[in-house]
Amino acid sequence: MKNNNTILANSLQLPNGVNIKNRFFKSAMSETLATADNNPTQPLITLYETWANGGAGLLVTGNVMIDRQALGEPGNVVIEDERDLDKLKKWAKAGTQNGTHLWTQLNHPGKQSPKTISKEPVAPSAVPLSGDVKDFFNKPRALTTPEIKDLIIRFGNAAKISKNAGFTGVQIHAAHGYLVNQFLSPYHNQRTDEWGGSLTNRMRFLMEIYQEIRNQVGENFPIGIKLNSTDFQRGGFTEEESMEVLQRISEVGIDLIEISGGNYENPKMMGGEVKESTKKREAYFLEYANKARKLVSTPLVVTGGFRSQEGMTEAIASGTIDMVGLAKPFALVPDLPNQIFEGKYETVKIKPIKTGSTSLDKKASSMLELGWYEQQLARIGKSKLPKPNYSVWLSLLHNISKNGLSVFKKRRA
Repeated sequence: MKNNNTILANSLQLPNGVNIKNRFFKSAMSETLATADNNPTQPLITLYETWANGGAGLLVTGNVMIDRQALGEPGNVVIEDERDLDKLKKWAKAGTQNGTHLWTQLNHPGKQSPKTISKEPVAPSAVPLSGDVKDFFNKPRALTTPEIKDLIIRFGNAAKISKNAGFTGVQIHAAHGYLVNQFLSPYHNQRTDEWGGSLTNRMRFLMEIYQEIRNQVGENFPIGIKLNSTDFQRGGFTEEESMEVLQRISEVGIDLIEISGGNYENPKMMGGEVKESTKKREAYFLEYANKARKLVSTPLVVTGGFRSQEGMTEAIASGTIDMVGLAKPFALVPDLPNQIFEGKYETVKIKPIKTGSTSLDKKASSMLELGWYEQQLARIGKSKLPKPNYSVWLSLLHNISKNGLSVFKKRRA
């Protein structure tokens, strides 16, 4: 029997009147479970059915791309027409059991599309990626205005198809260095037309995407956003700018804001070194959320760092956030919410994914972590239990046998 005495069991009403049954938000994780042609598969359906049966209030899919010519990685699902509508309906039906919400995370990678996929990726400006990742991505070319307008329509179209398939909302991915985030950043967006320059111009792409989606899905269909608190990059998208975007997107009617941070060049969203004060509060972006709460009344989610029931409860009780965003914990404890409701939850231990080889761990840390967690999701998709003690070396060998040495290419965070 479920114990609903915890504040985490309370329902949440979005600004448009839609109710989410509790405060557990399964944040997007890269599943890479689509076919070679980017179609949904049965393991993907089984994975989300498992999570829906595990008690979460809201599930957000991993990267769903809006263009088959622009992938963040192999195995992304793409929604650009209705060719997969039957499979999408099965996915939506599985993930919305028990009154669960299932939203598609809509995305375009921009320049963050690996060499193995994109010979010439597109971006706001022809600014290549820098730092440790630069060798894994080709230099992008700048989008033309007609291309930008086409992408805006594609976002709206993908949202409408998602709604027709039975998904209960969508999330615009405007974080982690993908295309929308690239437009927001003065480092990556050096355009001199109406899409660049001032922050008003740099946020135009996002605002028009939101409006196009709203026009295609109507007022009552939830639209969320994943937004960087900052890019943590010199000359990039700052916290002050993020606060302005937050206020503007809230004013026009966004229903839920998920806060994250970083990009491929500085991947704060992956964790790593965190301040002692952050460890005590668990979540990485609560300080930002606390400032944001004073500016907007839109429901807020923070993802990254939550592990204990106490930490989750405290964050909700403080009023700083409205939902607890969890990613890795759901890969290891798919029924985490139900375990909390039933008084059975033991704080999940998230260990560093390391081989023990210093050079390999430094060179391929994000690849090792992504591959290991994707294999946990694949296990759940085959109706198997996660394997928290799975060897990192075995995971790496499995990844190489499946994908060859291309596994060492940098991919999605």
